[in-house]
Amino acid sequence: MDSTGTTSIPIASIANGLAGRYATALYDLASDKQKLDLVLDQAKALSSMLEQSADLSSVLVDRTLDIRQATRALLAVLDKEGFDPLIRDFVGVVATNRRLPHLREILAALAAIAAARRGEVVADVVSAHPLNDVQRAQLRGRLAEAGYSKVNIQERVDAALLGGLVVRVGARLYDTSLRSRLTRLHHAMKGAA
Repeated sequence: MDSTGTTSIPIASIANGLAGRYATALYDLASDKQKLDLVLDQAKALSSMLEQSADLSSVLVDRTLDIRQATRALLAVLDKEGFDPLIRDFVGVVATNRRLPHLREILAALAAIAAARRGEVVADVVSAHPLNDVQRAQLRGRLAEAGYSKVNIQERVDAALLGGLVVRVGARLYDTSLRSRLTRLHHAMKGAA
């Protein structure tokens, strides 16, 4: 815990593994070329595109596609959407190295590295329905009460939760989802029988 009351994840732990190595390389390259803010914004936009488009997601994970076809398709989308050549070239390298299935993880690691270098903590929030502004503000307040004052919230929707939230901040997991409550109740009832 630092003097501001925030807990930060060591950058070295984020940079471990395949996704961390690729993310670190992109972060350093963007920083050297003085395009860091642009690359971070576009990486976030690309993450959103991948999250929202089933077709793009299938290009990443479909092993039956020829790697050249998958690369061309993905780069065509990036060109059409006006992505910077640095991002397009990076995605091309990821594809050429047959790492497209890891692109989401790489982009998440890039966001985590950027947040850690800014002294922020990343909170991965999964909810059954998209959060509205009031819920987001309440969540920030609760995280601040828990000692996370500088928090970068990354949201995902998973209807299987039925209700509630699953929040991961570093190694800590806060699971208030209805699905996990029902699972606990089921196990408790099995034990009582």
